[in-house]
Amino acid sequence: MKFNFLTLIIVALCLVLGVSCEDTLIPAPNENELLDGPIEGLTTAQQIQFLSGDEAFGDVFTIEKGLGPIFVANQCASCHAGDGRGTPFVRFTRFGQPDTLGNQFLDMGGPQLQHKAIPGYLPEQLPAGATFTDLIAPPVTGLGFLDAVSDVDLIALSDPNDANGDGISGRPHWNNIPDYVTLRPNSISQNGRYISRFGKKGAAYDLLHQTSGAYNQDMGVTSLFESIDPYSGLEEDPEVSTQTINDVVFYLKTLKAPLRRDESKPEVIYGEQLFSQIQCASCHMPTLNTGYSPIDVLSYKEFHPYTDLLLHDMGSELDDSYTEGFAETSEWKTPPLWGLGLSKDAQGGSYFLIHDGRALSIEAAILLHGGEAEQAKSKYTQLSEIEKQQLIAFLESL
Repeated sequence: MKFNFLTLIIVALCLVLGVSCEDTLIPAPNENELLDGPIEGLTTAQQIQFLSGDEAFGDVFTIEKGLGPIFVANQCASCHAGDGRGTPFVRFTRFGQPDTLGNQFLDMGGPQLQHKAIPGYLPEQLPAGATFTDLIAPPVTGLGFLDAVSDVDLIALSDPNDANGDGISGRPHWNNIPDYVTLRPNSISQNGRYISRFGKKGAAYDLLHQTSGAYNQDMGVTSLFESIDPYSGLEEDPEVSTQTINDVVFYLKTLKAPLRRDESKPEVIYGEQLFSQIQCASCHMPTLNTGYSPIDVLSYKEFHPYTDLLLHDMGSELDDSYTEGFAETSEWKTPPLWGLGLSKDAQGGSYFLIHDGRALSIEAAILLHGGEAEQAKSKYTQLSEIEKQQLIAFLESL
């Protein structure tokens, strides 16, 4: 009798708990509300490498694992939460290059300020006289598509002398590249330089260049590719394996492209038309195509990043007297707009836009545009309030 009574009590509790769990379950977010996740169509082996890269992307470096002694962050994910855009609260500072003649402060800690240090060491301080810029991390989704755009296509998009007279003169960033990178198929050289496309100024050639540099400059971690310790200036044994670097690069290449939302809403449709009418699409090009990629699902695909991957003069408001490679101080690579509407999810609920996060709304970011974007900004200010709302609705649908 006692056994049966206890059994009934347990069954009753299970039933109650079952109902409670169902009532309190949070629905899983839709795929178009998430920035992370792999491209569809990866093979089993590729999915395994993606997961390995995903794990390494979130791995926390400690002193025992090679962190520091001076650094900016102790994991990739701390700057790219949810694979999204960073915030001014986790920013990084580049310094030492006021023109295209190169960085004059490499022997004083340049190009990046490591403002944190492990116990027993002092963080770096900005050297006197060094020009600098504060940057926030970009989102990392869809990078494999951007990586696979051919040089021929980027050259065709460029108009360095504004031959068509539209006031826009985008150009590729022809930069020197490190010895360890492998050139893309059909890469084009100009005076010994190659088209680079990653980073705020587009100074990194490919994702291996970008990732190796981030391990080294952001976390003070040496690798086979970037073996000079930022603190001592001496060559050190690798503190992160080549396999891990390759896994992270593969992960970044095979993160899915951000997915659209609310495309059928009338205000979004009208906003997209306005986006083209006021000349925003001249630089933030809606559609690009990939060329050949050794990753089959990236080869010869149409995609919609809203960038031309070119450098543009953005005017005095965005000229911070610092540059990288052969970009001018007022030139910035057109940032992709895909995923813009999800930025707040990675930024604590608020927008932090433009390269340094100073713009706290999409409109504020638009109003900071100048130089080649002056006409587009002027046309935006002439829109009615309803039209502005429609344009913003479109941008938030990306």
